[in-house]
Amino acid sequence: MSGYSMRGLVAACAILGATLAAHAEDAVRVGVLKFGTVNWEMDVIKTHELDKKHGFDLQLVETANNEATKIGLEGGSVDLIVSDWLWVSRQRTEGGDLTFVPFSSSVGAVMVPPDSAAANLGDLKGKKIGVAGGPLDKNWLMIQAVAKKDHGIDLARDAEPVFGAPPLLAEKIQQGELDAVLNFWHYCAKLEAMGYKRLYSGADAAEALGAAGDVAAIGYVFHDKFANEHEAAMKGFVAASREAKEIMKTSDEEWERLRPVIKPKDDKELAALRQRFREGIPERPLPEEVANARKIYQLMAELGGKKLVGSGTELAEGTYWPGQADAM
Repeated sequence: MSGYSMRGLVAACAILGATLAAHAEDAVRVGVLKFGTVNWEMDVIKTHELDKKHGFDLQLVETANNEATKIGLEGGSVDLIVSDWLWVSRQRTEGGDLTFVPFSSSVGAVMVPPDSAAANLGDLKGKKIGVAGGPLDKNWLMIQAVAKKDHGIDLARDAEPVFGAPPLLAEKIQQGELDAVLNFWHYCAKLEAMGYKRLYSGADAAEALGAAGDVAAIGYVFHDKFANEHEAAMKGFVAASREAKEIMKTSDEEWERLRPVIKPKDDKELAALRQRFREGIPERPLPEEVANARKIYQLMAELGGKKLVGSGTELAEGTYWPGQADAM
């Protein structure tokens, strides 16, 4: 092979290598649960090729459960997961570099059967209440605080809380084994479609305890290191996420297209899920979102203590990724 041909081959290999490296850098691997609601937005991004439009390659990595997504993020098998900002703040307080972009402010609510006589939290005294998320669930803590403040009852003592997985609790209340259930937002929406009533939501509790409206309870979580090394791709991801939400906010036809992904039982269930999802789309400017999260953090530190927030005394700096402010 001539020196010229060899030089050409080397140059071609260098170009190919650079191209492959650039492609790898542009990839954003998102850890998702098989039936998680984040899949709806991911489907919109892929279907409308919003990842290509915004300069990154969206890759979905299915995980078994929420703990597996966290392990995947820490282990490097995924770049981004969906979790809550309180966990991010705790990790940063303990020396980690996780950061957060809001995904949804849709939160759970206390649901009661259609024929329930309960009109407020005080009416839950002596009742059997299913609680998803465990004893330190943020909504459960805030709702207990409101019940004490407004009705003088301790739901942990004066009612009978039963902790369990969201789908199991949804099934139990339908079978008549629970008087009320505090569940995740999409299970609440499904119950609404069947005629169940929203007695009191986590958002109601946050406002009653001094927060200025909803705060995005969950969001996209990733490492500062990844964002620093892939800043353009992450800003592209945020822009694609926002565009996908705008499509989902304005197009009923898109929800019909998503029907095979969502798998609603009927039209009423699809309509309830669509309404509650749209209500949870974050629209508050980032400084206001952060300020509200600081208020909620103080409440959580007071109500849940170190078991919930760890050693932190305030929302850790950097909990909200600053790069999202100028993502277009």
